[in-house]
Amino acid sequence: MTETDNIVAETAERIFADLADAQTINHDKQGAWKAPLWQALTDSGLPLSWVPEECDGSGTSMAEGFSVLSVAGRAGVSVPLAETMLAGWLLAQGKIKSPEGMMTVAPANTRDRLTLNADGTISGRARGIPFATEAKHFAVVAGDSIALIDAGATKIDGGLSLAGDHSDTVHFDKVKPVAIAKAPAGIDEKALLLMGALARSLQIAGALESMLGISVQYSGERVAFEKKISKFQAVQHNLAKLAGETSAALAAASSAADAFSHGAPIDDALFLEAAAAKIRCSEAAEKGAAIAHQVHGAIGFTREHILHRYTLRALAWRDDFGSESYWAVELGKLVARRGADELWPLVASR
Repeated sequence: MTETDNIVAETAERIFADLADAQTINHDKQGAWKAPLWQALTDSGLPLSWVPEECDGSGTSMAEGFSVLSVAGRAGVSVPLAETMLAGWLLAQGKIKSPEGMMTVAPANTRDRLTLNADGTISGRARGIPFATEAKHFAVVAGDSIALIDAGATKIDGGLSLAGDHSDTVHFDKVKPVAIAKAPAGIDEKALLLMGALARSLQIAGALESMLGISVQYSGERVAFEKKISKFQAVQHNLAKLAGETSAALAAASSAADAFSHGAPIDDALFLEAAAAKIRCSEAAEKGAAIAHQVHGAIGFTREHILHRYTLRALAWRDDFGSESYWAVELGKLVARRGADELWPLVASR
């Protein structure tokens, strides 16, 4: 991480520390914390990190944006920061200016496709769209085009993810875009899914860091049989396994982020990085969440405890932009297509 990356990440950390305290959010049943947090994020330019200045964005680098996603994962908050960043990135590929307010992207499901009609309108259904109900605009890939859609022109069926965040179905019925542009070569539904998968990998790795920190702290405070549970070998073993899963997720996500930060076209090597990161981070989320809750015992399952804010989101993020099963199959197809002799050179090149 460069000095500039550190400055951007530190800005995000300060905002989340000041306005997204986990205990405060957990006790705020009305969601009053969201508006001040989003306003602070907007004022800092973080939601439009990947949008160049000529498109009304912050013009920060890919690496700086990835550092923000890691911080957002550690905070485990229910705001569409990652989604707005992805939307801004997608619109920037078509030189479309990003509007103010919350955004999200479509399609986010591996089986959904949007159609660009002959009259320039867009049709189709997109399922599992994060924060669609709260977004003011959608950035979408339809055919060979990128478009900006007013959320009010669509029909939205509300839904919830495992973590209780909005995961909605959006219906596009011959919707006229606010703006539309030809997608450059290499930018299509698969590229959007890859970027989304990488974003979720970084968020999962960040959430695992928080799970580990919370679990270590709790084990050092909780007393059973007249001694702290951190002194029991079984608990130490579980914490070591959680630390291992966290380190593996961080390594995979960071490696993929570093590869994408150089701005090279998405090729087989970048595909390998992003797909492998989503697979490994998703596996770590499942194992890590189980260990964290085991360390905490019954109290970790209560709504009053903050642990669920991280574990449930990490588990929900596994399915966004393609599950680990989907990416494992796609990665297998890549290896089979290239042939056995090409596998080691591809892996070693990274």
